[in-house]
Amino acid sequence: MNTDPFRLDGKVALVTGGARGIGEAIARVFTAAGAEVLVLDMDGEGAARVAAELGRGRAIACDVTSPEQVAAALASIERLDVLVNNAGIGLVGGIEQTTLEDFRRLFRVNVEGIFLVTKAALPLLLAARGSIINIGSVAGLIGVRQRFAYCATKGAVVAMTRQLAVDYPTQLRVNCICPGTVETPFVEDYLERYHKHEKERVRAELRARQPMGRLGRPEEIACLALYLASDAADFVTGSVITIDGGWTAA
Repeated sequence: MNTDPFRLDGKVALVTGGARGIGEAIARVFTAAGAEVLVLDMDGEGAARVAAELGRGRAIACDVTSPEQVAAALASIERLDVLVNNAGIGLVGGIEQTTLEDFRRLFRVNVEGIFLVTKAALPLLLAARGSIINIGSVAGLIGVRQRFAYCATKGAVVAMTRQLAVDYPTQLRVNCICPGTVETPFVEDYLERYHKHEKERVRAELRARQPMGRLGRPEEIACLALYLASDAADFVTGSVITIDGGWTAA
């Protein structure tokens, strides 16, 4: 008999945006805990690389903003115990700098993507009394300078999490992780795009805004996701959990 409540033996997990960063770390931690992980990403080659290295599970090439691709992806899955909605994009700019096109683009990926994948996965998750873990952000809880559209989308992720938990209180668990700034390709892409000639100065600023004085590590977010996916968290639903080095407490 397995006495480790953090094991995921026999469970099937789907991780969107699983080809890199936090999603990749979650896929690796879940696999180490015994789960079969389906790595979904619009970067099919990246997803295939991660899945091959995991040695268990498989890759699914899919754009979460496409209803057709999402439907096809979920039709290929026979069983699902855990859904991690991790796929997302960012944007720098206040309301004056944010175009309607960019605003809509962020909502398509960060909000509609979660809607499409969750809706398609729901029958499987209900059959398994499964777990949904949405990757939000501290930007969904507080105002972050020059992140108008991003804050709006992550606020929606928090709201969707709580609403689903209320609608399905005994049929499945739904929780949201809100990281601070984490050392990922997501952050490196931001530095390259907006601060190419001052990366180290801006990186130091990112560290300083979190009271612990450092960036988070993807594995730390993944371990929290593992807890939420495991039997140890059976009484946890509708929760929005920060993991941000003290940022939202300051």
